[in-house]
Amino acid sequence: MTADRATDLAPPADDRADAPPGTGGILGRAHRALTFGIISVVSVVAFEAIAVNTAMPVAARALDGIGLYAFAFSAYFTASLFAMALAGEWSDRHGPLAPLFSGIAAFGAGLLVAGGAQSMGMFVAGRGVQGIGGGMVVVALYVVVGRAYPDRLRPSIMATFSAAWVVPVIVGPLVAGTLTEQLGWRWVFLAIPVLILLPLAVMLPALRKLPRTRPGPGGGVRHVLGNRRCLLALAAAVGACLLQYAGQHPAWFALLPAAAGLALLVPGIVRLLPRGTFRAGRGLPSVVLMRGLAAGALVGAESFIPLMLVTQRGLSPTLAGLSLTGGGLTWALGSYVQSRPRLEPYRERLMGLGMVLLAAAIVTVPLALLDSVPVAIVAVAWTVGGFGMGLNISSGGVLLLKLSRPEEAGSNSASLQMSDALGNVTFVGVSGVLFAAFGGGSIATHGPTAASGAASHPAAFVAVFATMTLVALAGAAVTGRLR
Repeated sequence: MTADRATDLAPPADDRADAPPGTGGILGRAHRALTFGIISVVSVVAFEAIAVNTAMPVAARALDGIGLYAFAFSAYFTASLFAMALAGEWSDRHGPLAPLFSGIAAFGAGLLVAGGAQSMGMFVAGRGVQGIGGGMVVVALYVVVGRAYPDRLRPSIMATFSAAWVVPVIVGPLVAGTLTEQLGWRWVFLAIPVLILLPLAVMLPALRKLPRTRPGPGGGVRHVLGNRRCLLALAAAVGACLLQYAGQHPAWFALLPAAAGLALLVPGIVRLLPRGTFRAGRGLPSVVLMRGLAAGALVGAESFIPLMLVTQRGLSPTLAGLSLTGGGLTWALGSYVQSRPRLEPYRERLMGLGMVLLAAAIVTVPLALLDSVPVAIVAVAWTVGGFGMGLNISSGGVLLLKLSRPEEAGSNSASLQMSDALGNVTFVGVSGVLFAAFGGGSIATHGPTAASGAASHPAAFVAVFATMTLVALAGAAVTGRLR
């Protein structure tokens, strides 16, 4: 954002002190170092997420751990549930500096554990440590944005969160694939911690200038860990683990851990999210709800697109994966569009439009099951869906900070991220159940196409995409409740 466009909207009186004349926008003198630091942190996390998808199959085979393959992914998200609540409480009581740098350190430590793992169990544990770090970092960054940037600049800085994914989305698979083939899968994990040093050096001076937070009652970190929200998040994370275990062991004895998991997960999530979230209460609860619906609909559909293209249209895994790349680029474009000052009065409508575009993209994807329809329609549809997600996700972050009191920014940001994680876990699980119920079979995991021996049926994919379309439309229906 240029300085002249940044001043199109006059900031409130309390924001002018944070952005004196001449400092410009997010790349102006007052915010430049912090903005570059945020971009660096998000880029590292994004590259790790892209790279792991490339290296994971090789790592699982090398460690003889195909049976724990799913846990290598779920361990990250499950651990992050607890970490998000911890970072929210810690940030509200003591400021974002300590949880941010603790999260970066934990993220790096988890990478080292995973990269040096001698067994799949140790590898999964390393992924869990990464999840703790990643969960803390993303919440702390939201609090930093709320405290360091005035209202008029928040849409722009939220757009950089999405923009920071562009380069990793483009080069991540190529770099990770080259490292895996030439040096071995371990270097995909061991090389990333070195990149963490850059954001540490760039951000620290700027973060030290943030207004100090007066410690809340009880003071220390031990009190934060014993906080009710942290204990509820821990219970929810344990419950999610038990449900995942039960799902991997479909037998009568799995009913006990499944019941225990539900008993821990459901009450914890209900109490962690803002009151009224599941009934679309006006304002903040609906923002949090829509965020979970958007994330869940996207991931629940996206997880099955490469499988559909490989098994039904005979594409190679590489080409199938590339069909999703355009969505990452237009996501950044949508984030940029929502940051325009003239669109600020229409933020709620932007979120609703984003959900409609996502629904349109998802419902278009299964047309590729028809041989008469060019397979490129999937790539086109996903560029539309990515643009809608850019409008929705970034606007949701801006609205959350706008609706939060300063002392609640951490816990509310944690709730938003937990809604993301809950949406991912829930609707990916729903998609998997639907896929199996409508005859979807397993596919081979070796070979260039993995199409031979597949028992997948078109109806299974249609069921998945139709349901995720309804989820996205349900999110669009929440638009009127955002104010």
